Amino acid sequence: MTSSPTPAAARLLVDCLAEQGCDRIFTVPGESFLQVLDALTQQSAIDLVTCRQEGGVSFMACADGAMTGRPGIAFVTRGPGATNASIGVHVAMQDSQPMILFVGDVDSSMRDREGFQEIDFPAFFSPIAKWTARIDSADRIPEYVARAYATAISGRPGPVVLALPEDMLSRETAATPRPRMERPAQAPCPDAMATMMALLADAAAPVAIVGGAGWNAKAREYFQLFAERLGIPVATGFRRQDAIAPSSRVYAGNLGYGPNPKLVQRVKDADLILAVGARLGEATTDGYTVPPLIAPDRRLVHVHPDPGELNSVYRADLAICASMDEFAESAALWDNDDAIDFDAGAQAHAEWEDWASVHKDGHALDMDQAVQFMRDTLPADTIVCNGAGNFAGWWHRYWRYEGFPTQLAPTCGAMGYGVPAAVAASLRFPERTVVAVAGDGDFLMNGQELATAAQYGANLIVIVVDNSAYGTIRMHQEREFPGEDRVSGTRLANPDFAGLAEAFGGWSARAETTEQFKDALIAAKGRSGLRLVHCVIEVEQLAASGATISGLRQR
Repeated sequence: MTSSPTPAAARLLVDCLAEQGCDRIFTVPGESFLQVLDALTQQSAIDLVTCRQEGGVSFMACADGAMTGRPGIAFVTRGPGATNASIGVHVAMQDSQPMILFVGDVDSSMRDREGFQEIDFPAFFSPIAKWTARIDSADRIPEYVARAYATAISGRPGPVVLALPEDMLSRETAATPRPRMERPAQAPCPDAMATMMALLADAAAPVAIVGGAGWNAKAREYFQLFAERLGIPVATGFRRQDAIAPSSRVYAGNLGYGPNPKLVQRVKDADLILAVGARLGEATTDGYTVPPLIAPDRRLVHVHPDPGELNSVYRADLAICASMDEFAESAALWDNDDAIDFDAGAQAHAEWEDWASVHKDGHALDMDQAVQFMRDTLPADTIVCNGAGNFAGWWHRYWRYEGFPTQLAPTCGAMGYGVPAAVAASLRFPERTVVAVAGDGDFLMNGQELATAAQYGANLIVIVVDNSAYGTIRMHQEREFPGEDRVSGTRLANPDFAGLAEAFGGWSARAETTEQFKDALIAAKGRSGLRLVHCVIEVEQLAASGATISGLRQR
């Protein structure tokens, strides 16, 4: 049998990705883009990672984009593949992370007949993506790929979706790749910077809220220098806790769900809010109350790379459209003629240190103590990945996200993100310790990606916190409809998670007490590859805030 040569269009697409710096693609293969899969066998610069479900594919690509600042790349097939992958597109959009999803589409001659697995992808993805398009001409592949990269990384970063008609991938073309796209320079206006410094000089109780669109290591370094020089308290947005080093003398803790009450009050009382990168979305602001949406005596300086975000919800007294790193560098190097000096930063940091200190809670497996032991045992630059659920609150409160990047967590609250993100992180940073933390409900959303971890030799530790319940929903349930006879839909019957990990070829241990957890973590640290610790806790132990079922019922 004579084999067919790789079509020129498919080779061009892969070469365009390599030209843009793509070195890894996450996929579940589909017959709609066989030509691309074949072309990838001839492109040594790109590593192909085969996953077990398209939700895992898109979560891995989203996490990869968050770590590199370049779009994470995913390939899935039409219909079920695309709809499964849509969750990662939604996360990338709400989290402002660069990502490109390529979807194998139906043959052009079959379009608009509701053919096998056909979906109108521009219509389907447009509400949750920065740009969605279909490449109908092979000659225009370089244009579309370059535009996809430019769109994903510019302004507020986010996801792009490109549909690839099956027949288009088989065509001939003489087109060549376009040069690598870079993020456009966005330096802040000097007049705006001078106005900001004047507002800070007039303020009595300023607070900064940082982390978000386009935040990177340079932004972290320079903004920390700026904030420490002024002594201004710095809070991080929801699940943006690595935006500034927690060891900084002005770090005040994180906003979002379960923050330090003293920090919440400090933000509410601030006469000047400096929001840098943060969208000031619902989660960070606790429903637009921290800070209050309207406060006559408060000034707001909002710095964001997307002009459409400025003044969209909160009215800014000063709006600065700039990239995070260039703004932070300008602020750090600004000549402080007014000698602005606040002592509130040190006070706020001391309040956070007190709040984030671990105390014994009396449970057999004390999760506060478990996270403290992790801090004492694992490297400071450990990357912690989690999905959604009350379990994450223990790490949000007690873990110190000292390096960058060290926190991969969806701000949109998607379950099932932690394990795929950890696989992507372990492949991106094989020299670093990577930990996925998951609740029992959260883990089984994408636990099958342990197979991907094992297949590619990923080094990661998975910690499953098992209380046999959808704990977050159970907590809300007990607040609204307390009573054992009113528990509905939140109980879970779980497998042996330790045995499951072994079935995937990993090492595992079960922990029902704090001492067993400590022994298991030490044993896991001394090994490589896939390791899982199954932590069994009581459903009574609901959250890091100290909330318990009995306590909620008494209220």
